[in-house]
Amino acid sequence: MKHLFSREGQQAIDTVMAGRPLLAFDFDGTLAPIVARPDDAMVPLSLRLRLSQLAEVLPTAIVTGRSVADVRHRLGFEPHCIIGSHGAEAPTDWLADQPTFDWQAAIAPARQLLHAQQAELAAAGIVLEDKGQSLALHHRLAPDQEAAMRLIGALIHALPGGVRAFGGKCVVNIVAEHAPDKGDAVNQLAARLGCGVGVFIGDDVNDEPVFQKVPAGWLTVRIGREDTMSSARFFLDSHVEMAPMLQQLLTAFTRHGPPQRTPSEPPPADPGRG
Repeated sequence: MKHLFSREGQQAIDTVMAGRPLLAFDFDGTLAPIVARPDDAMVPLSLRLRLSQLAEVLPTAIVTGRSVADVRHRLGFEPHCIIGSHGAEAPTDWLADQPTFDWQAAIAPARQLLHAQQAELAAAGIVLEDKGQSLALHHRLAPDQEAAMRLIGALIHALPGGVRAFGGKCVVNIVAEHAPDKGDAVNQLAARLGCGVGVFIGDDVNDEPVFQKVPAGWLTVRIGREDTMSSARFFLDSHVEMAPMLQQLLTAFTRHGPPQRTPSEPPPADPGRG
């Protein structure tokens, strides 16, 4: 990875913005700084203003591990699409190729097992979040991190089949085994909108499928340079660099002239889809 604020990064920004891209963003750690309590996360005003401007002229999506209902009121601007639960929760009329499947029912046995362990989880400082299409075990506030991870590991090992678990920043996520990931969802959305290029910015393990699966011409950016094995093309040192980066996207877009059309409404659903 190279720093986005380099000559190569500036060229990449200019090239992608000339192509009228899809703009897609992770939420926690990307648009919103990481906080001790997930319920306190919000997009800062400095980002909201720039994101609102970008959403007026380009299709803009939030692709998050949170549920759609949870993240919507935390944004402070109106994106054109919100994809939740790491790709499992998405508007079916926007994702034409996504099969209709009840991912919530698919994780029901795992949900039942974990809810039965609520007291033990709480005693260890672990918070179980049920997002409908996915589950999350937050251990940021656990007083003994090693003990918390041992308990989470034991519970994951005991989960019934049909689910997969993956880590994140002080969280372990559980989704249906065959549920789409963020990379699947972003590619399907870009195809639905007819966007040949795009921008995706994320900061965590669950963002790597996007970095790996989108076409090579996309501008992919990871927040933080610590993961030297990341598939992102560029990095930013911290969330603090998000505001100047968004400003550079706006500046590059303006340099290439007025938009050909403003994406104010999602495309109509395919006939027969509901």
